[in-house]
Amino acid sequence: MRTSVTWINDYLDPPATAEEQGSLLTAAGFEEDGGDTAENGEAWQEVETTSNRGDCLCHLGLAREIAVLSGRSLKPPTFNVEAGGPSVKDAIQVRNHVPDECPLYTARVIRGVKVAESPDWLKRRIEAIGLVPRNNLVDATNFVLFEYGQPTHIFDLAKLEGGEINIRHAAKGERMLPIGEGEAELKLHEDDLVIADANRPIALAGVKGGAETAVTNDTTDILLEAATFTNVAVRTASRRHQVASDSSYRFERGVHPADIEHSAERLTALVLQIAGGELAEGVWAEGHPMPEPRTVSIRPDRCRDIIGIDLSDERIETLLAGLDLSPTRKGEGFECNIPPRRLDLNREIDLIEEVARTNGLEALPVNDKIEIKAVSPQPIEGGLRTMRTALVGMGFVETVTHTLVTREAATPFLSEGRQNLEVDDERAGAEPALRPSVLPSLLRVARHNHDLGSPEVRLFETSAIFDADPKTHRERNVLSMVVDPPADGDAQDAYGVTRAAVERIIEIASHQMIRIEEAPAGSLAARGRIMLGDVEVGYIGIIMPDLGSKYGHDRPLAVAEVELAPGGLAENLATWPPDSQATALPAFPSIDRDLSVVLAEDVNWAKIEHAIASAEPELLEGVEFRTVYRGKQVGKNRKSLTFRMRFRAEDRTLRHEEVDPQVTLVRKALQEQLNGEVRD
Repeated sequence: MRTSVTWINDYLDPPATAEEQGSLLTAAGFEEDGGDTAENGEAWQEVETTSNRGDCLCHLGLAREIAVLSGRSLKPPTFNVEAGGPSVKDAIQVRNHVPDECPLYTARVIRGVKVAESPDWLKRRIEAIGLVPRNNLVDATNFVLFEYGQPTHIFDLAKLEGGEINIRHAAKGERMLPIGEGEAELKLHEDDLVIADANRPIALAGVKGGAETAVTNDTTDILLEAATFTNVAVRTASRRHQVASDSSYRFERGVHPADIEHSAERLTALVLQIAGGELAEGVWAEGHPMPEPRTVSIRPDRCRDIIGIDLSDERIETLLAGLDLSPTRKGEGFECNIPPRRLDLNREIDLIEEVARTNGLEALPVNDKIEIKAVSPQPIEGGLRTMRTALVGMGFVETVTHTLVTREAATPFLSEGRQNLEVDDERAGAEPALRPSVLPSLLRVARHNHDLGSPEVRLFETSAIFDADPKTHRERNVLSMVVDPPADGDAQDAYGVTRAAVERIIEIASHQMIRIEEAPAGSLAARGRIMLGDVEVGYIGIIMPDLGSKYGHDRPLAVAEVELAPGGLAENLATWPPDSQATALPAFPSIDRDLSVVLAEDVNWAKIEHAIASAEPELLEGVEFRTVYRGKQVGKNRKSLTFRMRFRAEDRTLRHEEVDPQVTLVRKALQEQLNGEVRD
């Protein structure tokens, strides 16, 4: 905020030099960020304020900080307002239809003003902070804004149609031309909070007044608006229409309803002083009841313990009083009445911070050594780190990509019944969709690496994904993979690498084996559910050729996506590492038997495993996939799959005569259940 050194000194006794003001404000937490001399010869400084101190976005607020730090006296402005005209309710009717977004709206009416050039003292104050004087009415509102931090607005009363002020939401199709040179007409949104007369919006509440009701040199009767609007309503409208103002900047940081009246009276007195006129009797005030005053207690002993300085109770009380907190002794501590403007003071620790700040941050003790306690990583972090390390060891490269993608990229990866979740922000440009899968991003990275001469890439990323249904949205954390087939391989080879990677990371999380169940293909040419017990934890498959070609891929790629939270592997990772169990090595050798079976192309491994298990072969220790063959010898839409069965007895060495009947059972099950042609 640009401040005038002279203007701040209007409220200080004795005055402070520019150097003193900058030094004291910096010590108070409001860093001085350079300055210069305005064209009118007055010194100015740029002061940085924190987002929670909207009360210091004004000269009086900064003067209060300087006074308490330096022991100076604060001289707030004094003024007197006298009304003599008819009731304000004879001139205007005010209706607040949305008190939840406009907690308080007040209106005063002055008749018979004379719009003219501002007096020299007012022009000098305005010019010193970089503003251009307009006329006495506009300059008065700017003066009060930068004196008290309260945004106000003045309407030409004669231009208000129907003698009404309505605080409401914009209606569908309504438009408004903001005040100011070169402003474009705004097409209002139905969620926009507006100030309207009987027929049309005349201001975007808290952001900009309208040109149609602005004061001109011919204005004689005016309505003074002083109100407060919720920071969410103001911020949303300002961002939506890309319109900002000094008023919206302050409303976004909070203006308390109890601060409105004093600032409005200051503006009223100033207008009567420099523009004349007669003030109508009374004030229109519409909104919620005034919030109850807040009190917060502070214990001096607790304060001393926290800040590490042996401040006396009297010193603590003096500092609190200087901040206008009116401390009163209550038991072992002080009870403070929080001024409405101090929206940031709600707890004892807030008051302790104020004491430390105003006593001088340079007085706080600094420890040369800090004791720390190293703790082991959280279980989930340890699990994810081990997964990443394992994938890197398998030749994968980790990526970090942007969460936003185009609608066209997101839509193919939506689950059935889900829809895209999008950000309502023009800065998103052509990529407004929060991605429902990391795969479109990985496919784009793979293409980029292909273009740079890397024909085979294996990529993975852990990230959040999003989607929605008509009622709510969903966010999940996933680990996603994309795998190129080797130069002399095909999709089946890429799938094999991907499945091996999936099995490895799930083994890291749970020490359990997965199974793959057939699932609708969706955006994949082949797709399977990754099942851990009875829980689906993700999917694996091959990208459809037409979808892959959109990303510049002329070869099929294998992909997988495993959910890490809130479902999927979340429970396993929360207690990582899993318990390990040691088992003795086999005492007797096994007998291995390989079988090749010709099957229909659509028969997957899960069906084969199920058929083998249904035969209930005795002493079967495990089944391993070996290879698959496709070609003329087995026929169209057929494949020859070879697997190995391992048989073992715990108490003896098996004989082949014991295994032969079990193999026969398996052969029979494959023939009957899968129409398989078993070959020796």
